Parts: sequence; C-alpha cells; structure tokens
Amino acid sequence: MSPFLSKLGLAAAQFGLGAATPPRGRSPEAETQSIFSVAARSGLSVLDTSGVFGRAETLLGELLPRPTPFRMTLAAARCDRGPDFIEAEARASLGRLKITRADTIIVQSAGELFGPHGAALWQRLQKLRDEGLFAKIGVSVHASDDPVGIARRYKPDIIQAPASLLDQRLLVDGTLAEVAGLGVEVQLRSIFLNGLLFLPPDRIPAPLKGASSSISRVRRLIAEGRSDPLQAALGFALSRKEATVVLVGVTSAAELSAVVAAAASPPPDLDWDGMAIEDPQALDANTWAAA
Repeated sequence: MSPFLSKLGLAAAQFGLGAATPPRGRSPEAETQSIFSVAARSGLSVLDTSGVFGRAETLLGELLPRPTPFRMTLAAARCDRGPDFIEAEARASLGRLKITRADTIIVQSAGELFGPHGAALWQRLQKLRDEGLFAKIGVSVHASDDPVGIARRYKPDIIQAPASLLDQRLLVDGTLAEVAGLGVEVQLRSIFLNGLLFLPPDRIPAPLKGASSSISRVRRLIAEGRSDPLQAALGFALSRKEATVVLVGVTSAAELSAVVAAAASPPPDLDWDGMAIEDPQALDANTWAAA
C-alpha cells in the first residue's frame, strides 16, 4: 500500500443517509454500501461519523461491514444540556452504530470547552475513555481557536484541523507542527475547502467571488504542472508530515475510487507555497455557512 494512501480517512457526513431517495439513480443506502466496499478494499482505516446523527446514524449502523474494518470516530453531543446528556448520547450513538466501543469521540466545537459546561464536558469524556468506550478524545478546531493552547491545556489525544492547498495558515505558521510535537495526533479535514478549488468561476458562491482570481491562478499553476485539482489537493495534504490522517468526504463510490487512485499516485511536483490564498471570506467557515 502507498504510504500516502495509508493516511487516508473517510468522513461520512456527505453520504446523504436519511435523505429522500433520488428519482433516478441509486439510493443513498446502496451508494454507501459501495463506498464501504471501496474503502475496505483500499485499506482506509478511519471512518469519521461525527457529522452523522439520528436516523442517519442508525442507517449507517445497518450498512457497516462486519467485522468493522475501520477505526470509528463519533461526535460528542453539545454540552449545554450537561454531562449526563453527553454520556447518554455517546452511548446511544454506539448503540445506533451497533458497536460496543469506538476509537475516538470528538468535541465538535473547541469553543464549548471554554463555556460554562466545558470542564464538565471534558471530565465526562475522560471518564468514558477510562471506562473503555473510547480509546481517544479529540477536539475539532478552526484556525482562530488557538490549537496549540488547546493542546497544552486539555492534552487531547487528537486534534482535527482544517488545512488545504488553499488554506495553509496552520501549516505555514507552524501551529500544527507544534501540536504534533506535543504528542497530539493531527488529523486534517476540509482539505478541499468545500470544493472551492473544483468550482468554475461562474459557480463560485457570491460571498466568495473575491477569491475568483486567486482560484483561477492556482488552477493555472496546477495545469502548468501537468496535474489536476484533485491530485494537487490530495498530494499536498497527504504529504504533510504533521498529519497522521487526512479525512475526505465523498458522495459516491465513484468519487472515492477517484480519490483513492489519486492518493495512490506520487504527489505532483508543484509550488505548494505559491498556491495558498489569503482571501478572508473564502477562509472563513462562517462565510461558507451563509453561502
């Protein structure tokens, strides 16, 4: 197996489970089974279900191959309803997925740790880890969350952070290298920056139009380097020494097959540093939520 392919993990949030069956084409359930077949055959080891909830989680539990070949990551519930609710939801998630334990439970927003229930949240997750329901505790962060401060204060096992060919902020300033140096596993997410690199200029959402010229420049550099956006985005993320896992989201088995093929190839020889963009709108998660 390619050393880069071995770092690839799968995020389930885009599977479409729980959505209405499309009028034409395969159902989300059939597509998910095919995705799992490709993932297992390709040796992907991590399945992040932290963006899947309720009925979709139940469906996922029905579709997972058994024995499950993946290290499973679940989401912790929001902490505003107290630690007992967090524990109950964690146990319910395990039940819906039909597993007795998972590799990791993730705090989905680092800001929760600094709220009035943050200490109780963290203590309860540590308790669940100590009881063996989870092997690790993680925190999902944004660039503005001071990942190094969180790593030092809470000592999580894992930090999930956004980093991509376009958004290199946490890499350029050494943040993720410092986090990894503290013994915290770094997992990269948002490596396609919501697909911005793949969108033609006329399809970029209005709030993000300011980034159009920068995206066009990056696409030109990739083409001149005889590569394509998928190979470039994956090659950049998978070649980062700071990260042990690179999470990707797909909507079909065909998409995952394309990702696996690109990940198994040597990364293209491109000027990575010259491809970072600095447009604050494009790099702001709140802008994407409103787009």
